[in-house]
Amino acid sequence: MTYADIIVDISHEKLDKSFQYVIPENLKEEIQVGVVVSIPFGRGNQLRKGYVVGISGEPKVKGIQIKSIAGIQNDQETTESRLIALAGWMREHYGSTMIQALKTVLPIQKKVKAQEKRWITLLIPREDGEKLLEEMKNTRFKARTRLLEALLLAEDGKLETALAGKELGTNASVLHYFQEKGIVSVDSDEVYRSAIADAASIPHIEPAGLSQLQKQAVEQILAEWEKPEPRPVLIHGVTGSGKTEVYMELIDRVLKEGRQAIVLIPEIALTYQTVRRFYGRFGDKVSVINSRLSQGERYDQFKRAKQGKLQVMVGPRSALFTPFGNLGLIVIDEEHESSYKSENSPRYHARETAIHRAEMEGARVLLGSATPSMEAYYRAKEGEYALVKLAARFEERPLPKVSIIDMREQLKKGNRLALSLELREDLGKCLEKGEQAMLFLNRRGYAGFVSCRSCGHVMKCPHCDVSLSEHNGRKLICHYCGYETMKPDKCPVCSSPYIGGFKAGTQQIQQIVENEFPGAGVLRMDYDTTRAKGSYEKILAAFSRHEADVLIGTQMIVKGHDFPDVTLVGVIAADLSLNADDYRSGERTFQLLTQAVGRSGRGKKEGHALIQTYSPDHYSIQTAAKQDYEEFYEEEMGYRLLMDYPPAAHMMAVLGSSEDEKLLETAMHYLALFTGKVYPGKDLHVIGPAPASVGKVKDVYRRVFYLKHENYELLVRIKDRLEKYIEINSGFRKVYIQFDFS
Repeated sequence: MTYADIIVDISHEKLDKSFQYVIPENLKEEIQVGVVVSIPFGRGNQLRKGYVVGISGEPKVKGIQIKSIAGIQNDQETTESRLIALAGWMREHYGSTMIQALKTVLPIQKKVKAQEKRWITLLIPREDGEKLLEEMKNTRFKARTRLLEALLLAEDGKLETALAGKELGTNASVLHYFQEKGIVSVDSDEVYRSAIADAASIPHIEPAGLSQLQKQAVEQILAEWEKPEPRPVLIHGVTGSGKTEVYMELIDRVLKEGRQAIVLIPEIALTYQTVRRFYGRFGDKVSVINSRLSQGERYDQFKRAKQGKLQVMVGPRSALFTPFGNLGLIVIDEEHESSYKSENSPRYHARETAIHRAEMEGARVLLGSATPSMEAYYRAKEGEYALVKLAARFEERPLPKVSIIDMREQLKKGNRLALSLELREDLGKCLEKGEQAMLFLNRRGYAGFVSCRSCGHVMKCPHCDVSLSEHNGRKLICHYCGYETMKPDKCPVCSSPYIGGFKAGTQQIQQIVENEFPGAGVLRMDYDTTRAKGSYEKILAAFSRHEADVLIGTQMIVKGHDFPDVTLVGVIAADLSLNADDYRSGERTFQLLTQAVGRSGRGKKEGHALIQTYSPDHYSIQTAAKQDYEEFYEEEMGYRLLMDYPPAAHMMAVLGSSEDEKLLETAMHYLALFTGKVYPGKDLHVIGPAPASVGKVKDVYRRVFYLKHENYELLVRIKDRLEKYIEINSGFRKVYIQFDFS
């Protein structure tokens, strides 16, 4: 006998329990995860709609009579059923409960009351209305008179109820009187909350003429789409090459086919310019989803999408689950961005999940980046993705000139400020010309690494080749294998006493700039200045209008923004991400630096960028300065092959957390031991358990161990066995385990 786990009537508040039903013999072939079925429910066995979320060969509870599925409710797949099938795939591939996967894929958990606009419409002919008005003028019913007069003056004989109440004093009894007499009707229209604040002020943008390179890219992509099984396409385009115009040209073609498109962007900071461009081109067919929207605004955007009133949804990774019924294209811009990876269970990656959704729905996938992720470029090299290149900037504009500033030399010159002498000099010249500058403080991945300010040496783990992080008591710890050592008083390479971490923040940088250049207008964009709703847009709009000369910020300022007057970019502390305790630190640094310097010289004026670093000879910094992705990829890939890191192999992190530190250590020790029993092969590398990069949060301890193997499916099978082991062992009831694939 086969059983189905079914969630009854997906209402937005009841995604917390599934019920088991017997699958009848005649439906066994048709029942699969995501199918919509009819089931007898409750004491009265009333037929209800349900969604299949799992199939098994055993009953969950023995000794009770289990009801049977009554039938499949519809012949067609619904948008919801496809999304539920996607949730099933995510649960299997990323490790989570089905409920967690469903809450990710069906993100609106609470139905919000729709907004309405009510109208009063005059039903009688104008002549009759004017006669009635003359009669009413001599009565004491002044409110009735005012309303009738206003309706006769209105061009279409219609007035908004709220306006009539506010300005004319119209109340319910007045309306009731006119309605009873058949003089007016009161109707309501559902009004959707807009997700684009200044939509009315965005001018229509005619399609731009594509350059020869852009036309070739479009033709290559269309040729791939014509194949029986089109591959995902990766556009590798240098900064300023015009990838967005290529996206819009292809979206236009998909919309003309009567299908819809999803455009994923990495962060809210990108929405200001990106959404304006898409809205200008496609008008109210476009909407946006982001975490700053209210519950009502989010509800309305998904409802409009489901009803077919939208054709393009723009947003971060949650927009991937927009309930479009006829999806034709998913675009993932800046596909290398780490924000496409979920930090909550299921820890899915938007790129793989988008490809799977596209396969299910017959849609295409387009990835774009100036600095593709190692995984995407590796797959393109292997032929799994189609590779399209945009090797030059739009209108053949030159890439910015880049200088590397060795901060060790600044120390020798007596300059202890965070801004080098060269950057201050260039900033002065830039401001004299009336041009703009961006100063980027690279704090990404900052986890208390320790380095020498004299020679640049970084304290690293001898076993994992990642930087050690400083903890209380002067301890230096590796968050991959748990290696520990004490922080030295002197540099082991040059004996300098200048050892420590980087202390400057955006506020200190702002103070230095304001002190050095008192007449300059300075804007700061970081976590503190962008907490309020709409603050991203306000800061970027003000800088775009040239209300400030210098924009200082963290990584949110370097992604995709296009300011034609910016001719100088300064990167402060390039080493911070380079020395993060993460095997991807070289890749992240190259991406950030390339994106940062790419903000310079995007208009008609020549651009210049300065990279300040204590590691001027590192290949990530050298190749970023040359904007040479191929050279970086070859260097980085050699390191990944040597250390068996992705994409050379697959890696699964097993993350444990608990309020009981001893219990957590024991649980993780036994899980690591059990892994060796599940697969005793020597080609499986198990690293750890060790403290997580942040070992304790809100009194909850965190530990992790890693598995590396070239076969992804093997890691999935190990994950399945670990899940069963956790389920049957009561010791894990107070330990929360997550799986994370990379």
